[in-house]
Formats: sequence, structure tokens, C-alpha cells
Amino acid sequence: MLLMCFLCAKCVILYSEIKDKTKEMDSIGKSALAFLRQWTLPSAMLMGVAAYFLYTSLPFLDGTHAFVSSAISIVQPLLIFVMLLLTFLKIRPHQLHLELWHLYGILLQAGLFVLCALAVRLLPDSHWNVVIEGGMLCLICPTATAAAVVTGKLGGNQASLTTYTILINLVAALVVPAVIPWLHPHGETTFLGNAVLILAKVFPLLFCPFLAAIFIRRFLPRVAESMTSVRDLAFYLWAVSLSLAIAVTVRSIVHSQCPWPFQAGIAASSLMACFLQFALGRWMGAHYGDRITVAQSLGQKNTVFAIWMGYTFLTPVTSIAGGFYSVWHNVYNSYQLARKAKQKQ
Repeated sequence: MLLMCFLCAKCVILYSEIKDKTKEMDSIGKSALAFLRQWTLPSAMLMGVAAYFLYTSLPFLDGTHAFVSSAISIVQPLLIFVMLLLTFLKIRPHQLHLELWHLYGILLQAGLFVLCALAVRLLPDSHWNVVIEGGMLCLICPTATAAAVVTGKLGGNQASLTTYTILINLVAALVVPAVIPWLHPHGETTFLGNAVLILAKVFPLLFCPFLAAIFIRRFLPRVAESMTSVRDLAFYLWAVSLSLAIAVTVRSIVHSQCPWPFQAGIAASSLMACFLQFALGRWMGAHYGDRITVAQSLGQKNTVFAIWMGYTFLTPVTSIAGGFYSVWHNVYNSYQLARKAKQKQ
């Protein structure tokens, strides 16, 4: 009898200990999940850096580099397409309308771009022109197609930002072909050809999700409802896309043949462009009652497009400016999201 009581007591104590341990593990798991949610973008950036160096350090994966590069070039646009589709499903076409700050934002980006071009023109033989040109790319580069996702998380106006994204892509398609040949003349290129080249690069990823969203909302309303019911799905898809983008950025910087002093100069010019555009965006947005939207419209860039512009219209060296800018604006976005989460708590 005493033995049975002893065994029962031990079982109760053991059960109590296991229960406490389970609660402790559950609490740790919830804390870890909450931490990852709050620091999604920094985690995604670190994962991209770690994934690149881990992948390239394994010799038996050397033969897969070409395949993985091709796969990323397909997966990234697909992720952006889905993110934009989810965003456009929440935005009605009548919400996309022009605002006065759109005009000032365009004039600001185009004006700074032209001023930098004048500086390069006045110093045609300077070896440091690549630093200025890197900054130029970051100034005229259109708003990131996924910027609406972060803007929504921060409490901004996704529809207003989407309108600006469309407008600044059109402006870049006109301004870049008009200015770049003035700095780097190429007899075989034309303004119209370059404009079409830029539009063909960016507009499929803008208009195809937009048209798909209209179709799904009109003919498949239940599908639209189920797609938009998943909370923060677009944001977490953006985190995956960010990991891939950072991995590609690290690769472009590591394999760059640009000497370190010039790389440091380009990194500094891209940082200045990032700080300037976010700061001016917040200042301008204060006058129109929406600091978040205007700042994200000017500051969060389509850095993959900036890298492509560097290779296509300037020199391969300048393309790393887009890579560095990708780091700067995502670090700032991470800070903003963490601050927003803290305010909610």
C-alpha cells in the first residue's frame, strides 16, 4: 500500500514537472515566434547573407550555380507578382488617383538625377564619376513594386503609393534614355528604343498583377476573399523575396572587380541617396498629412532594377550601388517596423 502511494506521488510530481517544462518550452517558442515576427526583415537579410556564404562554401554544389541563378531569376518575379496581386486585391481602381505630392516627388527625383548628371558632365575625366553615377541610379530608380506591402504594415496609404509607383516608372522610362546618352554616347541606341526597353522590364510586373486582381475580384470573389483573408501573407512573401535579393546583392558585391576605395565611395553615395530621399519624403509628407506613404514612395527602391540599369546604361561598376541601397533601405524599414510593433505594445 505504501509502495503504491509512493509511486502515485512520484507520478504526480513527474507529471507536474513535465507540465511545467512544457509550459516553459511553449513560452520560449512563443517568445521566439514573436521575436521573428518583430524582426522579420533583419532575420531575412541575415538569412540571405548566411545562405550565400554557406552555399558557395560547399564544393559539391559548384555544379549547381547556373541552375540556382536561373531559378532565382524566375522565383523572384513570381514572388513579386503574388505580393502585388494580394495588394491589388485590397485596392479598388477608383482609389488610384493623382495627388499633388506625386508631382513634387517626381520633380524631386528627376531634378536630383539631372543635377548629378550635370556634375558628371562638368568633370568628364574624373575617376570618381562612377561614385556620382551610382548615386544617380539610386535617385531616379522607381519605387519598389513591393513597397506597398511595407507601407501597409507601417499604416500608410497603399493606393496612393501604388499610383506613385506607376507614375515614377513612366518618368524613369523617359528621363533615363534622355539623360544617359548625354553622359555615355552610344550611336546604336535611340531614345525610343531605350524607353521601350525600360518599360518592357518593369511594366509587366505592375500591370499583370493589376489586371489579374480585377479579373479575380470580378469573376472569382470567393478566391479573392480567401487570398486576402490570410493575414500578412504578402509581408512574409516579401521576407522570402528579400532573402533572395540580399543573397544576389552579396554575390554582386563579392564578385565586383571594382577596387575597394571606389566600392566604399559607391556605398557612401547610395547611403546618402537613401537618407536624403527618406528625409525629404518625411518632410514633404508632413505637409500632406502622410509622412509614411511619401517617405516610402521616395525611399524604398526597386534595387534589382537599379542594378539592371547600371549594367545596361552605364558601367557594371555602378550597378553595385543598387546592391548597397538594398541593404540601406531594408535596414531602415526594419527599424521602422520594429518601432511600429513597439508602439502597438
